[in-house]
Amino acid sequence: MKKIEAVKFEDDKIILINQTKLPLNEEYIVTDDYERIALAIERLEVRGAPAIGVTAAYALALSIKNQNENVEEKFLKAYERLKITRPTAVNLFFGLDAIKNEFEKYKNDSQLYLKLIDAAKRLHEEDIDMCEKIALNGLSIFNRKMRVLTHCNTGALATGGSGTALNVIRHAFFSGFIKHVHVDETRPLLQGSRLTAWELDKLCIPFSINTDSTAAVLMKEKKVDLVITGADRIAVNGDTANKIGTYNLAVLARHHNIPFYIAAPSSTIDGNCPNGDEIKIELRSKDELVKIGECRFTSDAYDAYCPAFDVTPAELITGIITERGVFRKPYKFENV
Repeated sequence: MKKIEAVKFEDDKIILINQTKLPLNEEYIVTDDYERIALAIERLEVRGAPAIGVTAAYALALSIKNQNENVEEKFLKAYERLKITRPTAVNLFFGLDAIKNEFEKYKNDSQLYLKLIDAAKRLHEEDIDMCEKIALNGLSIFNRKMRVLTHCNTGALATGGSGTALNVIRHAFFSGFIKHVHVDETRPLLQGSRLTAWELDKLCIPFSINTDSTAAVLMKEKKVDLVITGADRIAVNGDTANKIGTYNLAVLARHHNIPFYIAAPSSTIDGNCPNGDEIKIELRSKDELVKIGECRFTSDAYDAYCPAFDVTPAELITGIITERGVFRKPYKFENV
């Protein structure tokens, strides 16, 4: 199977799979323009907190490519532009600040651009390594062949490596622990039925797609043994922001006595965020709710509420799987 790479850097350009076109068309965005990359992040052509962080790091480094005058001004302009693309995903700021720190260190160096690109590449390599460590740590939550339910997309398309929650599922499958994967469609943008299904199909892992509202029935019928999702931001107390609909799953899992896990790199833990109340939730255009692609299926005159994420309280989370181990209640992340 061809390796899935959501983000690549070759010949001084970034290469992104345009995820809005999947699974029907496999198209790529090839550019060295940070503004085009910012649009790709906003349009969800690239998405997933770790992938956003890696992509933004490359974009900020590229902002000074071939620049000889007013370099600092142009760099800071790019930093501010990229910072506003996706406010909930903490990895965005982690990636941008890492490059900004390198800029401050080497801004008078004749090799500044190469220094920044090298820093972005290191971040990318670290993400690849973290994905594998998360998956290996995640194997500890399995003790038999299980039926797993997941939400949104947390595979290679969402990271710089092989994924978080979906990578746990991948490793568990090849270790003989996965019987079946239930894939929430993940409205309104269908990241489950479009992206997770696409990845599982390529991996030859048995799966079926279900509407988000079917999860309760699956649990009641005892067809789910475990729920595992990713995260876009984790507060110090363990409250976790993830794709809208995750909170519903955690409540349902608690009611049906089903373990509910989060898998994410430690860079997703925001040490400056004490609890979920402090997490800024991104609101998206109502077009994403009233349209699928270019097909509108309800009146444009109707109002709509479209948060991209919700926050799951720590008390509903069985464990948080990171590259540093599996954390359990009460969550304490001081040393992460």
